[in-house]
Amino acid sequence: MEPTDSSAKSFCWLADKHLETHRPARCSRLVLTACIALAIGGCTTVGPDFKHPETASMENWIERGDSAIKAAPTDLRNWWKVFNDPTLDLLVEKALDQNLSLQIAGLRIIEARAQLGIVRGALYPQTQTAGGSAAKQRISKNSPNYSPAAKSSFSQYQAGFDAAWEVDFWGRYRRGLEAADANMESSVAAYQQGMVSLTAEVASAYIDVRTFEERIKLAENNVKLQQQSLHIAQVRFDNGATTELDVQQAKSNLAGTQALIPGLVTGLRQARHSLSILLGMVPGEVNQQLVGPGVIPVAPAETAVGIPAELLRRRPDVRQAEFSAALESARIGIAEADLYPSFSLFGSIGLQTSSTHDSSLGDFTNSDSLAYSIGPGFNWNIFNYGRLKNSVRAQDAAFQQQLVNYQNTVLQAYQETEDAIVGFLQSKQAARYFAESAKAAQRSVDLANIQYREGAVDFQRVVDSERTLVLQQDKETEARGSIVLNLVATYKALGGGWETEKDRQLIPEQMQETMRERSDWGNILPPEKLPDGLELPAPAKDQPLFPPIDW
Repeated sequence: MEPTDSSAKSFCWLADKHLETHRPARCSRLVLTACIALAIGGCTTVGPDFKHPETASMENWIERGDSAIKAAPTDLRNWWKVFNDPTLDLLVEKALDQNLSLQIAGLRIIEARAQLGIVRGALYPQTQTAGGSAAKQRISKNSPNYSPAAKSSFSQYQAGFDAAWEVDFWGRYRRGLEAADANMESSVAAYQQGMVSLTAEVASAYIDVRTFEERIKLAENNVKLQQQSLHIAQVRFDNGATTELDVQQAKSNLAGTQALIPGLVTGLRQARHSLSILLGMVPGEVNQQLVGPGVIPVAPAETAVGIPAELLRRRPDVRQAEFSAALESARIGIAEADLYPSFSLFGSIGLQTSSTHDSSLGDFTNSDSLAYSIGPGFNWNIFNYGRLKNSVRAQDAAFQQQLVNYQNTVLQAYQETEDAIVGFLQSKQAARYFAESAKAAQRSVDLANIQYREGAVDFQRVVDSERTLVLQQDKETEARGSIVLNLVATYKALGGGWETEKDRQLIPEQMQETMRERSDWGNILPPEKLPDGLELPAPAKDQPLFPPIDW
C-alpha cells in the first residue's frame, strides 16, 4: 500500500536516499513496510454498528373522523401563511433572521463542524514536530572525561523531523469520526427544532396580542354601556322614580368592569414584550411592526395534518434523539478499543554534525550527517483493575438511555400532536357555544334596559344581564383566540416551520465578519446552508482511512 500522507512520503524518500549508500538497512525497510501494510490491511472495528431504533407507531390519528381534520400529505414549510395575515408573515420572517437563540443554535453547528475537523485530523499522524538547534559548547578542563588531545570547544548543529502515528487498528478514531458526524447532524437537527419552536412562539405571541386587543376593546365598550346605565339610574333617582340602591348598583357594576382593563393591558404589554425578544428587539420596538386591524387571525375550515408516519420523519427533535443515540453507540467502540493493544509507527529523520570552527557548519550538508530512526511499537494497558471494562459498561448504559429517550421522544411527539388536535377541535366547538351565549347576553341587556326604563323590572335585572354580557363576550373572544393557538400548537407538534423557502444564513453576515477578524475560519465560514435531509453517520467500517482534512 502506497503511503498517502505527505509526511510518510517524505520519510520514504529520505530513507531511500540513505539506503542507496546503506544497503544492509534495506532489510529493515522491507520489514517496516510489511508492518505498515499489515497494520493498515488488518484494521478492524470494535463496538456495535448503530441501527435505526424500533419504537411504537400509530396508524392514524384518533380524531381522523372530524371533517376539520384531513389526514393527507401536506406541506408545512410556511404553515403560518394559512392565516392570510401579512403582519404575522412579516414578524415570522424577521424572527428567523434576527432571533438570538436561533443564532446560538447556528453557532453550535459551526462549533460541531470545527470539532469534526479535529477528529478527522486524528486519523493522520498524531504527533509531528520539526525543529533544529545550533549550540556552542566547551568542555571543562576539570571534567573527568577531559582529554588534552581533544578540542575543548566546538559547535553542534542539528535539524530534523519527528512523527508518530497510532494505527487505527481497532477503529477507535473511525468510531470517533462516526460520533463527530452524529454530533454534527444532531446540532443541525437542534437548529431545525429551534426554527419550529420559534415560528410557533412568534405566532402564539402575536395571537395573544390580537386577543388581548379585542378583549380590551370589548371591555371598553361595556364600560360605555354601563356608564349609560348609571346615567339612567341617576336620572331616575334624581326624579324620585327609584331609590339610591339602583345608583350604587350601577356604580359597583361599572367599577368591576373597569377593573378588568388594567389586567388586560398588562397581558397585552407582556405579550408585546415577548414578541420583541423573539424578534431580537428590546421591549417596545415591536409596536411599530403591529400594523393593520387588530383582529384575531381566523383558522381555515379544514386543516391537513398528514399521517403519523410523516410525523417521525419531519420532527427535528425525533431525529435529534436518534442522532444522540448514534453518538453514544459510536462511543462504545471508542471505549472498547482501550481493552486492546494499540499499535503505532514512529520515526525521526534529520541531520546532525559538529564543527570545531566557529564559522563553519562542518559536514552538516553532507549525506553522512543523515540520521534517522523508524519502526513500529505497541502499548497495552493490562493492569487497569476493571476500569476499562467498566468504562465500556458505563458507555453501553449511556447508549441504552438514549435509545429509551428516543422511544420516549416519539411517544411525546404523538401525545403533543393528539393534544393539539383535540384542543383545536374542541376549542372550535366551545367558541360556537360562547358566540351563541354572547349574542343572547347582548339581547338580554337590550331588553333589560328597555324594561327598566319602562319600570317593568328593577335595576338588578340590568346589572345581572350586563355582568353576563361582559363575561360571555370575554370568553367568546378568548375561545376564538384559543382556536388559533391550538392550531399553531398542532403545526408545531407536526414539526412544521423548519423547511423555509428562503435560503438563510445560519448566522448574520456581520457576525461572520467579526469572527473572521478574530480567527482564521478557512472554509467553515460562511457556513453551508442547511441540508434538505439528515442521514445517520456511516459506520466506522465504512469511514475512509484518511478522510479529507478541513484546513
